[in-house]
Amino acid sequence: MHTLLLTASLLGLALTASTVTRVPPDAASQWQKAYPAAAKGMKRIVIHLEAKPDEFAWKVELSVGRTMETDGVNRIGGGARLTEKTVEGWGYNYFEARATGPMFSTLIGVSPDQPKVTRFVTMAETGLVRYNSNLPVIVYVPADMEVRYRLWQAEPEARKGDEG
Repeated sequence: MHTLLLTASLLGLALTASTVTRVPPDAASQWQKAYPAAAKGMKRIVIHLEAKPDEFAWKVELSVGRTMETDGVNRIGGGARLTEKTVEGWGYNYFEARATGPMFSTLIGVSPDQPKVTRFVTMAETGLVRYNSNLPVIVYVPADMEVRYRLWQAEPEARKGDEG
């Protein structure tokens, strides 16, 4: 009986571990059938996330922008909006960036001798979106933009707020 319980426990661990590992995506992946090709002047960015034991504790932050030369002093941004959409008939979410107008900049005076600095300038952000390793994060952006992302993890324990 003890051997049977040990075997069942090890099998359970093996099944749990197998749900955490993930086969790398390839050109024949099922997800490609669901998401449309990028429209003219746009490109499709695909982010495949690693499987995590507790994906509810993780979030993804998306930033859309351009790498450009700046004066290194003023903050530059804006000029695009990132909206979440749903693939009709599939229910899968994706994001689309569209230009909304001119970029903005602070107006700090800079010496003409100030060296130029190449930076990634964020034009649109999503905030935090759900982490789901079962589907890629898909972002459609204008051809001259790029997508960067960061992963955020919650603390293991939730804190209790005080009444007041």
